[in-house]
Amino acid sequence: MRPTNTKKVTISMPRGLILFADQMADALGLTRSGFIAATLERARENELERLGAEGYRFYSEESREFAAASEAAVAEAMEDDYR
Repeated sequence: MRPTNTKKVTISMPRGLILFADQMADALGLTRSGFIAATLERARENELERLGAEGYRFYSEESREFAAASEAAVAEAMEDDYR
């Protein structure tokens, strides 16, 4: 039985990719549709992971820049606290 949130689509692919999908699906005990869906899901997860890593790198650099820019003010404020 198919999950209720699926939609049937028709796509065109090179014959070699169809044969590959069928071989892989058979080896993994999946249908052709199941193999293609799992492969696309894996690609989506990889893209989300890549975007997350890119975001962490961006905000990490932004945080370093902010820390460097505010270092003097923080040092001054801490100095005032210890006087």
